[in-house]
Amino acid sequence: MTVQTAAAATGNPAINVGVFLAFVIITLFIVYKASSSSPTASDYYAAGSAFNGVQNGIALSGDFLSAASFLGISGAIAVHGYDGFLYSVGWVVAWLVALLLIGEQLRNTGRFTVGDVMAFRMKQRPVRAAAANATLVITFFYMLAQMAGAGGLIALLLHVESKSGQALIITGVGIVMVFYVLVGGMKGTTWVQIVKATLLLLCVTFIGVFLLGKFGFSFSQLLEHAAQNSPSGEGLLDPGDWYGKNAVTELDFVSLALSLVLGISSLPHVLMRFYTVPDAKEARSSVMWCSWVMCLFYLGILVVGYGATALVGSNTILHAPGGENSAAPLLAFKIGGAVLLGIVCAVAFATILAVVAGLTLAASASFAHDVYANVIRDGKADPRSEVRVARLTAVAVGCLAIAGGIIANGQNVAFLVSLALALAASANLSTMLYTLYWKRFNTTGTLWSIYGGLASCLLLIIFSPAISGTPTSIVTGVDFHWFPLTNPGIVSIPLSFVCGYLGTVFSKQPADPDKQAEMEVRALTGLGAKR
Repeated sequence: MTVQTAAAATGNPAINVGVFLAFVIITLFIVYKASSSSPTASDYYAAGSAFNGVQNGIALSGDFLSAASFLGISGAIAVHGYDGFLYSVGWVVAWLVALLLIGEQLRNTGRFTVGDVMAFRMKQRPVRAAAANATLVITFFYMLAQMAGAGGLIALLLHVESKSGQALIITGVGIVMVFYVLVGGMKGTTWVQIVKATLLLLCVTFIGVFLLGKFGFSFSQLLEHAAQNSPSGEGLLDPGDWYGKNAVTELDFVSLALSLVLGISSLPHVLMRFYTVPDAKEARSSVMWCSWVMCLFYLGILVVGYGATALVGSNTILHAPGGENSAAPLLAFKIGGAVLLGIVCAVAFATILAVVAGLTLAASASFAHDVYANVIRDGKADPRSEVRVARLTAVAVGCLAIAGGIIANGQNVAFLVSLALALAASANLSTMLYTLYWKRFNTTGTLWSIYGGLASCLLLIIFSPAISGTPTSIVTGVDFHWFPLTNPGIVSIPLSFVCGYLGTVFSKQPADPDKQAEMEVRALTGLGAKR
């Protein structure tokens, strides 16, 4: 396949659209059937805690397996080889943090949002406001990356290359996403995640098994052909092709890996999933099932990535519309023609749709539950009015996501995903761990930890090469960066722990021993946990 052919070989747009619309219609029906005519706050935010560990584990994996995982990682492996696969290792390892340190305690202590845990034994109003601010910032940047990524996919998969056409599609994706949240709440969104994750895993597994069969079920032969079809040659199989060029890139990879490992288990929309199960046992089961799904998925992506190099070629992938992101679609077209490509298109769009729906739900729940119900109404809000505010917030967040995606369409937005993870780890992880495990931790330490991590991460990103100073920066033609790394996690994450410690030590306000004792019993045993 030549470069010119690859650039045009995106299948039949009618098939792509048809398969995607079929997915949307089916999932909209599921959302409608799962919805309640008069949902309570528990129904809307946590699906009434009615899902079991298997269901929630698959939904957890669906919440995180975005288009970046499916298209971005496979493309990174196809072009950069070993270093591209290393990017995915951190996402699998991250679930150990959730399993060992956070999941069970979070389920036993909170009810709907991350702010429930952070404010459990602190002053409610300032801590809940801080938790909501952090959640809104994190979800917005994560959502922006997904929505902007939709524009890039459209150019490759649907032959829509005009900015106005891509903006129209982004708007359509956003409207459907908001509808999921408004009608189905957490229950409907969870079922969409389950369907999407299952389709994604089946798609990757099918392509991976086909590729292995094509090379005699010998992974070594597949790697050999991939090396022959790459400018890097045997270097495609060795570390250092991407991140090992100099000391700065090596340190940048360490910073990125730190953000990946610690950020995923701190994402608000992921943490909310622990409330959709009835008890801590099912929360642990959720993480176990999610970990297995993630392992299987990324093993399949490893085969897909190297298979794309072997059958399509690195140069062809780089010169196709979408660049590295075109690896999986071009491979699908190579082995299965327009029909398989149409399925891949549907799965790719479905990942964006479902992930953004989860993010919208997390942002709207945080504002309605933490800010409206507990800050503005001082914990005395009517549940129906709280759900109504959550739905209005979902519409507002959806509009912002659509506008941001249209504005950022065509820009280099890859850094936004790592930014969201770095923000989550910087603002949330230290605060949750201190709250759960340090008796002396108090309100001042909580605020210092949240705002210290959030502000330092944002500041370092603004003055990093991700924003200015390089040809791939968001703002080109100017250079105001002084921080050398594109990901600030290696600085902002430890700094948030330091801020939380100093805020607690230097504060004259003592911790509440009664609340701390209650939280410790609840976290470890589940006694008194709200269902």
